Amino acid sequence: MRNIGVLLAGGNGNRLGANKPKQLIKVAGKSIIEHTIEVFQKSTDISEIAIVINPLYVSEIEEIVNKNSYNKVKKILQGGKERSDSSLAAIHAYELEPDADQINLVFHDAVRPFLDLSTISSVVDALKTYNAIDVAIPATDTIIEVNNDNTIAKVPQRDTLRRGQTPQGFKLKTIRNAYQKALNDSQFKATDDCGVVLKYLPEEPIFVVEGSETNIKVTYEIDMFIADKLFQLKHLDYSPTQLSDEQIEKLKDKVVVIFGGSYGIGLDIVNLLRENRIIVESFSRSATNTNVKNNKDVIAALRKAYELHGRIDYVINTAAILNKEPLVNLDFEEVREIIDVNYMGMINVAKESFKYLQESRGHLLLYTSSSYTRGRSSYSLYSSTKAAAVNFTQAIAEEWRSFGIRVNCINPERTKTPMRIKHFGIEPEKSLLKSEDVALVSLNTLLSDFTGQVIYVKK
Repeated sequence: MRNIGVLLAGGNGNRLGANKPKQLIKVAGKSIIEHTIEVFQKSTDISEIAIVINPLYVSEIEEIVNKNSYNKVKKILQGGKERSDSSLAAIHAYELEPDADQINLVFHDAVRPFLDLSTISSVVDALKTYNAIDVAIPATDTIIEVNNDNTIAKVPQRDTLRRGQTPQGFKLKTIRNAYQKALNDSQFKATDDCGVVLKYLPEEPIFVVEGSETNIKVTYEIDMFIADKLFQLKHLDYSPTQLSDEQIEKLKDKVVVIFGGSYGIGLDIVNLLRENRIIVESFSRSATNTNVKNNKDVIAALRKAYELHGRIDYVINTAAILNKEPLVNLDFEEVREIIDVNYMGMINVAKESFKYLQESRGHLLLYTSSSYTRGRSSYSLYSSTKAAAVNFTQAIAEEWRSFGIRVNCINPERTKTPMRIKHFGIEPEKSLLKSEDVALVSLNTLLSDFTGQVIYVKK
């Protein structure tokens, strides 16, 4: 079977109150539809993507597809006024293909960017047994049915109720037959493709796949705020076990510059690179008298590396200060030092690296902490500067994307480093990550095509 991902993007954004379709509004560095396309692009279960868009925005979608090299996108179709018009556009586009009997259509709202790959797999797998598949999650609120006068008519049993989501999957011939019958009904109106099958092919069972609470649909203005926060908190779990020979070979002709490379995770990255004979220039306060809070130090370090090797491909900044102490106990010199190193240092490294990374179409790698998601007592400055690192990563990834520069942020769980030992003493070994493992994930991330991501490293 050929599984076609059909992204329904025909909306105009009226309910969101925006001046453009909601699917084209940017969140976390990309338009919503880009996030959604990338899920289907990465899915090994999807062989092809068709996008159904408002006719006024076809050129914008074409530009997005070309810019990102979404090679699975084979059709950009024009939708209509109703949701059913968009579904029909996809049905008509594929029903005359020679292998039409071997095609599954997997319809998905383009404004549901948090779809996970496992849900797509579950839908495709269920299509091996059933001809129609829905995705839904249990109803957590009590649902009531009301009369015309707004009085309660019925309170259905909650344990039988589900909240519908997408994707919805169909054998092409099944959804085509349902719509053929529906179009002969003068009262036909549909907002849901499974509803069309249920009404016009009542003999056809519709199997329900479990969805996800995070698979939200961005419809109203408040959904944009929720989506933005979900992207910020969304971690990309990426935990390779070693560098492959192929990855080492790819790094052989690259130049890596690291700030904070004299201890902890930074030192482990330097050692891993040198063990594999990869060019690395390390700068730190203790080893080279390079302090990231001083812009001139950063400029001099980058210039030195460039003059030595003629290029800079990757810049890594692990330099940071952890001060575990209540705010009122800190004097303003200590406060300024923490902000200057953790925040201004990050900005200095990013700003001065730009021209080198633009030339090489390289990668900037920053670091946050698990404490960024919630401020903690005695960590007010550290936690807040690490939260800033995440927002900074997402913003700069968007700004620099057109220059071919990738920007990502590593978020390790509690890690055994000299800085942690200094503040927490000896802790159970099994409760901590090894800094060598974080170093390994860091180098794998440099070779990835990720950008604007928080890379979560855990035991």
